[in-house]
Amino acid sequence: MASATALTRPARVPKDYKSDLKPVWCPGCGHFGVQAALFRTFAYLALEPDQVAIISGIGCSSRLPGYTQCYGFHGAHGRALAVATGLKLARPELTVVVVGGDGDGFSIGGNHFLHACRRNVALTYIVMDNAVYGMTKGQPSPTTEASWDSKIAPGGPGVSPLQPLTLALAAGASFVARGYAGDPNGVARLLAEAIQHPGFAFVQVLSQCITYRPEQQNWKQSVHGASLEPTRDAAEAARRLLQDDGLTTGVLYAGERAPYRPAVAAPIDLSTLEEDFVL
Repeated sequence: MASATALTRPARVPKDYKSDLKPVWCPGCGHFGVQAALFRTFAYLALEPDQVAIISGIGCSSRLPGYTQCYGFHGAHGRALAVATGLKLARPELTVVVVGGDGDGFSIGGNHFLHACRRNVALTYIVMDNAVYGMTKGQPSPTTEASWDSKIAPGGPGVSPLQPLTLALAAGASFVARGYAGDPNGVARLLAEAIQHPGFAFVQVLSQCITYRPEQQNWKQSVHGASLEPTRDAAEAARRLLQDDGLTTGVLYAGERAPYRPAVAAPIDLSTLEEDFVL
């Protein structure tokens, strides 16, 4: 007869969540660090792969669902949060994680981002922010600095960059954090907190694109941890963001607003529903 120890299921390890597909990201891309952090988080939380769904839109970072053993959906440009919201409301027992980039999330997907923060459905949104459209040859993105000069945008875009954490806080996100892809263990700790948070959790990850923005390798020397503990006070979080240099890592805000849960309706009799459409 087998011993009790032999029958005990071994703990999950990061490779349990990795598919056989090899990522096609450029060598040195920060997205490798985010993927490693995400798998470490799943293992730490002992999540079963079939109880996790990873939803994405379009872009380099949005390829991530194909590199996992979890359920995944590679959706249309900017629409990942809409898909994820519907999934979480229909299947609340699932751990739903949305991944994407700054272009997908803050440009064409900006409207969905605002309302996902406002609704506060319990899912986690990870934006791998490299301040450039890396998959389509290096155009400026919503978070690109106004003075960033490039061949495709001589002289720079000339427009102030979007401030994602400020926007998330103002729109109602109940968890707001920032990490750095060069510190996957630090990102994993943030993601563990985000996934366990009972509401919409937004995590911006500074994820370098060394192909089009090689200067971002300097982030390694520039990022710094927050000097203060996370706050539950949105007004205090806003004051801190006014003084933020965009390179502070850690949890900025962890609110206590109850997540949105729709009222459970009685089962619908489809035959009755069909009668309403009879001509």
